[in-house]
Amino acid sequence: MKNILPTSTVGSLPKPVWLAPPEKLWSPWKLEGDQLLEGKQDALRVSLHEQQVAGIDIISDGEQTRQHFVTTFIEHLSGVDFENRKIVKIRDRYDASVPVVMGDVAREKSVFVEDAKFLRKQTNKPIKWALPGPMTMVDTLYDGHYKSREKLAWEFAKALNEEARELQDAGVDIIQFDEPAFNVFFEEVNDWGMAALERAIEGLHCQTAVHICYGYGIKANTDWKKTLGSEWRQYEEILPSVQKSNIDIVSLECHGSRVPFNLIELVRGKKVMVGAIDVATNTIETPEEVAATLRKALEYVDAENLYPCTNCGMAPLSRNVASGKLSALSAGAAIIRKELAV
Repeated sequence: MKNILPTSTVGSLPKPVWLAPPEKLWSPWKLEGDQLLEGKQDALRVSLHEQQVAGIDIISDGEQTRQHFVTTFIEHLSGVDFENRKIVKIRDRYDASVPVVMGDVAREKSVFVEDAKFLRKQTNKPIKWALPGPMTMVDTLYDGHYKSREKLAWEFAKALNEEARELQDAGVDIIQFDEPAFNVFFEEVNDWGMAALERAIEGLHCQTAVHICYGYGIKANTDWKKTLGSEWRQYEEILPSVQKSNIDIVSLECHGSRVPFNLIELVRGKKVMVGAIDVATNTIETPEEVAATLRKALEYVDAENLYPCTNCGMAPLSRNVASGKLSALSAGAAIIRKELAV
């Protein structure tokens, strides 16, 4: 990993067309049984190769082995019914058919550990693995058992901690928890959401990250962004709690957004994954556009703590667009490294 400005993706990358229909969330698998397992491993190899070609420093799995960043983890927990689903509003934004919590939730076996072991064998670079955060998990299903978002989040946090510890032992260098719900439920974040996340990272000695964005580049999210006004100040509500936490890295959406860069000052001292790639557009950024975003961020985060990355996952994009954006991210970071070396 380069000494300064190591690049990474936030999470998902497009899947090969032979594995799942492209440019979709919750995209169904085209393979079954042993062929599906082999296909997922091949997709991990492809994703690794594309990141390496683009010059990405911290490798992710690209979420190649899961259909969705939240529900795939929930599928492996007991106490959740995926057959008798209910319609709920996700983050007060759009309706979705979701599973129902019918009993005590628990992790009975590992979810991604074998995938992480496989990826670890393929590269000597640092690898980062994303897990859903407890609050975002709560907001992605219907609770017919606990009748308390906080109690359910705490049980999810226990399961996540078990998974994270095994991922760490499998050689994962950074474990990232995705919490887009943090940008919506401010009071709950400060009341119990941050505490639940702290429970999820308990006992870890690898680096930990929390990813807080404005969502995938899907219509429901882009429409919501249009209602947020000339300045997006949601981070102002929750970053003070993040700053006080034991989380090592904070991942923020910056490029192409209306987030005031000075809000990054609220997590001064933390490592910051600065989103310098807009995932809500098919337009591929130029290296100089990426560099301009990073220069603005450097006013509020020390260079040794700046990690250039994408705003969010890129599963809904085409592979060509995603590859182009990754290359632009690397080239833009290289521009700033050269400037800092002068």
